[in-house]
Amino acid sequence: MSPHFEEAPGLSTEIDPATDGYVFNQTMMRIKDPERSLDFYTRVLGMRLIRKLDFPEMQFSLYFLGYLDDRQATTVPPGDGHRTTYIFGREAMLELTHNWGTEDREDFEYHNGNDEPQGFGHIGIAVPDVYQAAERFESLGVAFQKRPDDGRMKGLAFIRDPDGYWIEILQPNMMERQRKEAEEG
Repeated sequence: MSPHFEEAPGLSTEIDPATDGYVFNQTMMRIKDPERSLDFYTRVLGMRLIRKLDFPEMQFSLYFLGYLDDRQATTVPPGDGHRTTYIFGREAMLELTHNWGTEDREDFEYHNGNDEPQGFGHIGIAVPDVYQAAERFESLGVAFQKRPDDGRMKGLAFIRDPDGYWIEILQPNMMERQRKEAEEG
């Protein structure tokens, strides 16, 4: 029996037991200005800053953000060392890396991965209602790459963060909901 839930070329037929305990921990994106980016990810997207690490000798800082509800937030260890272990053991952290001084360079910008040559595409945030989220983002002046009903893919949006990275805003049940509506329609 395959360990996978779908078929695709290149899949290994076995999951190596040596990978037991592996966790997809983080996606790292470089940011120009931590003040702008932290405002965006905490105020606009509702993430919490769980750990900040400064590396003065190499002149950069790391900001680890994630989604925690109030109950989960009470389980975050208070001490720096324990909190560092905690962030590196969690799933789905966003790591923002700030190389000191980039915020002072007007002409400086990072490649968003979607301009040519393409590479990195986007991160995705699931929300309870994509249309309500889009209305809120609109009211906050967030830059859109795609609104929920633009283009052929309806019911999902793409916004841009202060560095131009794309963030897909999706509603987990949207594709199933659209399929049911099409069948009934």
